[in-house]
Amino acid sequence: MKHTISELEDIASQVRRDVLRMVHAVQSGHPGASLGCADFFTALYFEVLNHNPEFKMDGIGEDLFFLSNGHISPVWYSVLARSGYFEVSELATFRKLDSRLQGHPTTHEGLPGVRVASGSLGQGLSVAIGAALVKKLNGDKSLVYTLQGDGELQEGQNWEAFMFAPFHKVDNLIASIDYNGQQIDGPTEKVLSLENLQAKFEAFGWHVITSDGNDMGEITKALHYAKSLTGKGKPILNLMSTQMGYGVDFMVGTHKWHGSPPNDDQLKTALDQIKETAGDY
Repeated sequence: MKHTISELEDIASQVRRDVLRMVHAVQSGHPGASLGCADFFTALYFEVLNHNPEFKMDGIGEDLFFLSNGHISPVWYSVLARSGYFEVSELATFRKLDSRLQGHPTTHEGLPGVRVASGSLGQGLSVAIGAALVKKLNGDKSLVYTLQGDGELQEGQNWEAFMFAPFHKVDNLIASIDYNGQQIDGPTEKVLSLENLQAKFEAFGWHVITSDGNDMGEITKALHYAKSLTGKGKPILNLMSTQMGYGVDFMVGTHKWHGSPPNDDQLKTALDQIKETAGDY
């Protein structure tokens, strides 16, 4: 392991502080799922992903990651900065005019680590499949990872992609679903029920694993396990349970913080609950 679980937890703690401060500073952004996915992103970038912060767009010889639910850009930006893609101080430009750190990830400003604009929900898996197929055609043994939200699965394009990947044996692909049960309008069960996702993915031909995305030890172990399953004829699906707003008691488990920034008092209360471990930007 590159880091101990305790070290990874400390990194994730600082990432959560970054997220809160970023969305508070401009009173705009999506803190809920960003907080919920901080452990996943930390485990992925600091422990599992074979990647190079000296960024090259083609990604030859390294693992690739595509964020489909692009509105949770704050957590991705924090992890990219903290893992060396750009200066941590640049996080202070989040969602500001002429910033490379837009509300949804974009490519026109050349932000290291971002290979495709995202945020139009439902498209990320299709892009990831294309990248995975290119790696196969080029004999590149590296892997492709993607993350999607559970509410995002209500977009029909996903299901064409979920059918395509097993049929074409795209077995260098590891997709994760942020299964927090919340979306912008309320609980997914009330907006449009997803029913039994594990059974659906297995019926489509995916190798499905389940994990607790807010337990650093478990999510790290799950991602390593997923990696061990590649190259065996099936794409891998990590059905990852998280809690929206995890780490802040008044934000956890509710859709109300999907896209609502904290005010000054709420920010102070939230930061008091999350340990500063690497220095705020």
